[in-house]
Amino acid sequence: MSGKFEPKAPVQLNPPKDDPISIEELAKANGADDGKCYVAIKGIVYDVTGNKVYQPGGSYHVFAGKDASRALAKTSTKAEDIRPDWQDLDDKEKSTLNDWITFFSKRYNVVGKVEGATNME
Repeated sequence: MSGKFEPKAPVQLNPPKDDPISIEELAKANGADDGKCYVAIKGIVYDVTGNKVYQPGGSYHVFAGKDASRALAKTSTKAEDIRPDWQDLDDKEKSTLNDWITFFSKRYNVVGKVEGATNME
C-alpha cells in the first residue's frame, strides 16, 4: 500500500537518534511552558513539539510525556490505557499500534529510546 499514512505536506526528518531518554526526562517533555513535547511508542521517542494537538489543551495532550503504546493500539485516550505495555493485546490492536508507528515515523523525528524499555518488540 504505497502512500499509506503519508503526510499531506512533505516532511524533512533528521536521521533517527537512539539517545537514552529516562522516564523522568520523557515525563518532563509534556509541552508545558512552551517546552519540548515527546510521545513514545514501543519505547521509541518521537518529538511532536510542533503539533498543537499534543500541546496543553490539545486533544492528544494526554499522550505527551508518556509511552502511549497501549492507548494508541486501543485507539483510546483514557488515562488507564496510557501505558507502555502492549504485548497482551489482540492481533487487531497490535496491527493498529504498528500503523501508529508508521504514521509517527513519517511525521516526527525520533529523538531517542526510553531507558530500560521492555516494550520494544
